[in-house]
Amino acid sequence: MRKFLHSGVVIFFILIIIDISCIAQRSKQPISNPDIVLIYMDDMGYGDVDAYGGIDYITPNIDKLAACGMRFTNFYSSQPICTASRAGLLTGCYPNRIGLHGALGPYSKIGISDKEVTIAQMLKKKGYATGMIGKWHLGVTKKFLPLQHGFDEYFGLPYSNDMWPVNYDGKPIKDTNDFRSKYPPLPLMEGNKVFRYIKTLDDQSILTTLYTEHAVNFIKRQKNHPFFLYLAHTMVHVPIAVSDKFKGKSKQGLFGDVMMEVDWSIGQILKAIHDNGLDKNTLIIFTSDNGPWLTFGNHAGSAGGLKEGKMTTFEGGLREPAIVCWPGIIAPGAVCNKLACNIDILPTLAALTGAPLPLHKIDGVNILPLFKGDPNANPRDHLYYYYNKNSLEAVRQGSWKLVLPHKIESNENEPPGKDGWPGKIHMDSTGLALYDLRRDPGERYNVKEQNPDVVEKLQQLVEKAREDLGDDLTGREGENRRPPGKL
Repeated sequence: MRKFLHSGVVIFFILIIIDISCIAQRSKQPISNPDIVLIYMDDMGYGDVDAYGGIDYITPNIDKLAACGMRFTNFYSSQPICTASRAGLLTGCYPNRIGLHGALGPYSKIGISDKEVTIAQMLKKKGYATGMIGKWHLGVTKKFLPLQHGFDEYFGLPYSNDMWPVNYDGKPIKDTNDFRSKYPPLPLMEGNKVFRYIKTLDDQSILTTLYTEHAVNFIKRQKNHPFFLYLAHTMVHVPIAVSDKFKGKSKQGLFGDVMMEVDWSIGQILKAIHDNGLDKNTLIIFTSDNGPWLTFGNHAGSAGGLKEGKMTTFEGGLREPAIVCWPGIIAPGAVCNKLACNIDILPTLAALTGAPLPLHKIDGVNILPLFKGDPNANPRDHLYYYYNKNSLEAVRQGSWKLVLPHKIESNENEPPGKDGWPGKIHMDSTGLALYDLRRDPGERYNVKEQNPDVVEKLQQLVEKAREDLGDDLTGREGENRRPPGKL
């Protein structure tokens, strides 16, 4: 009993210290043009950090962001896969609008078009220094790389860390029938040139540290004028790897160790912001590109009880942890249950910096009123769920989600893989289904028969989307799609 009371007192005083710290930071209103740090995780699921229910490892620095900022509970990626998600994040568009889909490989001949406007290009018009560190995945050749799309600096991998000629056990692939055997070694790039090649899992184990060191250095060098830092971690995408300083530190094996190292990285970013006197006017955004790759079992994350994961448009594939921290603007410990998406970040940053929006059509909306805690704000009325090249698979409005008939690669009722090896998946299909996500976030109970008026209303939104962007599932072309960049 005394031990329990002692623990409770300690927790009570920790919470008081955090609250006082956050209030002190809010006491001074930020000046214009805040520094902006956008941290983008890879394959991190809705349930993978403490603040969203992660267990058997700790993420105190991410939790600190949540304590001093706002945690979103209905924040989505624009597609449940790497390239498409990043295209949506950086351009404010549904990725199928700009011709990008899937996960571009080392030999891809398309990439982000030079006619699109990225967040970095937009902010440079307001005098921002721009840096990109980590996984890019919007094209491989020089014309598609970050320096040609608004970033002053780049250090990282141009695509996913599993696109290399190495097997799941870390040994070179000798079977020439395996398409992965034809991949080149992973190029770690600095600017437009290869800095070194990543050839082994030991090489991958230092990526989080290298990214962090470059991010901290960028902050130090740019502290005297506004900057935009886009830190896109390679982890926790398989193959996962961790440095010696965190190996064996968690109760959840290698995945937990990797999560703790990622959290350490974010702690280093927060320390650099504080040490350079920037914490009064820095906006930090933390989220992930898509849900967990569940087939990899104990090397994958958690969807937090949501249905399915990566590569599906069920909630586990698209609903992401998202935290924003901005002292003086965002109230500490706030929770936002309103609908938002990664495509909303570009127009929001435009609104808070006064940067001009792109002249062409985008799909994001300004969610700055949500950051400011306006209880009456509801900037995003609905959201479309796309996958593959241009397949409209669902639409959400309010708490209602209408799932349209489509095929899926399902993990359900399949034993997951273990220790880096994938498990089995199977092809499945779903018919028309209506879910009330307020009562049924796991999408288990189809209530379309009880709510025909809701189905009809959502079908009207579906038809508008098909007119605008088309839909491969119904053979529609759409009127307003733009081509990707091509070689």
